Amino acid sequence: MDSSENERVTVREFCANGTFLVTTEIEAKLDEGNIQEAESALREGLSLNHEEARSLLGKLEYQRGNVEGALRVFDGIDLQAAIQRLQSSLSEKSPVKKGSVRTESPSSVSQHAASLVLEAIYLKSKSLQKLGKFTEAANECKRVLDAVENIFYQGVPDIHVDNKLQEIVSHAVELLPELWKYAGCYHEAMSAYRHGLLSQWNLDNDFCARIQKAFAVFLLYSGVEASPPSLAVQVEGSYVPKNNLEEAILLLMILLQKFSLGKIKWDPSIMEHLTFALSACGQTSLVAKQLEELLPGVYHRIDRWNSLALCHSGAGQNISALNLLRKSLHKHERPDDLISLLLAARLCSEDPHLAAEGAGYAQRAINNAHGQHEHLKGVALRMLGLCLGKQAMVASSDYERSHLQSKALQSLEEAARMERNNSDLIFELAVQYAKHRNLTAALRYAKQFFDETGASVLKGWRLLALVLSSQKRYSEAEVVTDAALDETVKWEQGPLLRLKAKLKISQSRPMDAIETYRYLLALVQAQRKSFGHLRICSQIEDDKVNEFDVWHDLANLYASLSHWKDAEICLQKARELKEYSAAVIHTEGIIFDGRGQNQEAFAATTNAVLLEPNYVPSKISMGSLMLKMGSKALPAARSLVSDALRIEPTNRRAWYYLGLIHKHDGRIGDAADCFQAASMLEESDPIENFSTIL
Repeated sequence: MDSSENERVTVREFCANGTFLVTTEIEAKLDEGNIQEAESALREGLSLNHEEARSLLGKLEYQRGNVEGALRVFDGIDLQAAIQRLQSSLSEKSPVKKGSVRTESPSSVSQHAASLVLEAIYLKSKSLQKLGKFTEAANECKRVLDAVENIFYQGVPDIHVDNKLQEIVSHAVELLPELWKYAGCYHEAMSAYRHGLLSQWNLDNDFCARIQKAFAVFLLYSGVEASPPSLAVQVEGSYVPKNNLEEAILLLMILLQKFSLGKIKWDPSIMEHLTFALSACGQTSLVAKQLEELLPGVYHRIDRWNSLALCHSGAGQNISALNLLRKSLHKHERPDDLISLLLAARLCSEDPHLAAEGAGYAQRAINNAHGQHEHLKGVALRMLGLCLGKQAMVASSDYERSHLQSKALQSLEEAARMERNNSDLIFELAVQYAKHRNLTAALRYAKQFFDETGASVLKGWRLLALVLSSQKRYSEAEVVTDAALDETVKWEQGPLLRLKAKLKISQSRPMDAIETYRYLLALVQAQRKSFGHLRICSQIEDDKVNEFDVWHDLANLYASLSHWKDAEICLQKARELKEYSAAVIHTEGIIFDGRGQNQEAFAATTNAVLLEPNYVPSKISMGSLMLKMGSKALPAARSLVSDALRIEPTNRRAWYYLGLIHKHDGRIGDAADCFQAASMLEESDPIENFSTIL
């Protein structure tokens, strides 16, 4: 027992003024409580003054772990006297002659003495930190930096400075903002960070990088809004960050540049924080740019491909993202990587022509979702359901479409059983059932989503109103829409107002609908003026409504009322916003047809089909116009309307016109079936396509 304790005894020694002193005897005096005798022994043994001796004595107590004892020793050190001695010594010039023996100058001796005192104040700050007295600790640490600024009023030079003094300064600059954070003084912490980075402390690259990273993390996650840097530190013509996010991004990009120049070692957390910051402001394309600029070998090539794919998908560049994932999932790379398979399936689920490929990725993900990845099986089943649902849209036969739709619902139901609290999955199930006109199941899931999200999600209100409108419960749908408007901030009311206008049209109240559209138009135009063009562009994707939609809806409404002049004015406004649009040309054809200008109507409808071959309303209108041309045009009309039904099987107008075509062709039985389908679909037709809310 005694021998093991002896092995753990640490022998300490101090060096000052060219003399070494073992501290065993001094520690014994401290253990006996004889602080004055211990101080006298240090002063005599190392030729020190009072402040220097107390500094070393306090450091000794701190090293021994006696924090409270160290604080008692540190009290009473005259910091100002040490500063004055150092300032006077720095004013002395003692050049070293060429060829002479190098000796310590008076300046270096005084710097060493001052270093002892500054280190004592720094250790006093650390002691207070360990005792949980963070405000006092921060004030002591600030005393160190204030003292250094008084000594070097033009900044700490990179020559003629004692290494120990520089080390103390660097540690104090790094510690001060951390202490203010612990004390809950967040604005003082920000000031300390900026002061540390903008003042001339002669910090080395590692110290500077650690402070920059800590400041960036604080800006990103503290929740405290920082004011811009003061005018005193702003350089004319330089970029000044406007908010926390911009300042954090700037700091992190500086750190990446330092790494590229070889000034600091690679720290993966820098890229992680930058990814978060840029993603938060919707700039994932810039994250991709930073990833591409990193030196080879920083990330494994497959990890880089996967990260780039995620960035491109966030920027809406789905094809680029999918191409990268195809490389990553190649049989010679990582063909069974679950996250990559799920992302690839998700990307494919947004395009009917890629949905079959996506279903393959989703099935592979299901096969690999075992062991520690078992929890992702529900996600894989959900992706499979979405892909199969999209694949059904381009099925070559009714049987294949029905089979794919059935499998899609089956996959989504199974996923819902595995992830009972996944509100997004519940929403997708509701939409899928609504598309297939199973309104009872759709309403059940819509209400479940509504309850799960606490009526806090806009698309939940819209879905509920659409399902009610499909059941011809227009007054209830309007009540839901009005309640949603009361719960929604003004800038996000666009989709709800558009829905309300269509509900009024369905209830044969066109004048009320026009008033609602006028209010919606004023709202969208105010958004454009308040946020600018870029904000409105993002709003198009988020809310599926913009100024073009409003003008186009008004044109259609006026055309249905035979107000041709007003319809043309609205259509012209829509055309100014989107010059080449199948929807605009199609409405133009409706106006010509209403005026009896059949040739112009046919030409406009033909142009709409040529511009966008899969635009269903134009195909139906073209088929109806060809129906008027006589029996010779019936095959072409039938082909157009049948193609429209292939794209959108639940379009009641397409079934109605196909029935008329069969009737004119003498196929009474087929015509009756088509009219019956049109009648059944009309009973469950929503005022807006369910696909608009996905």
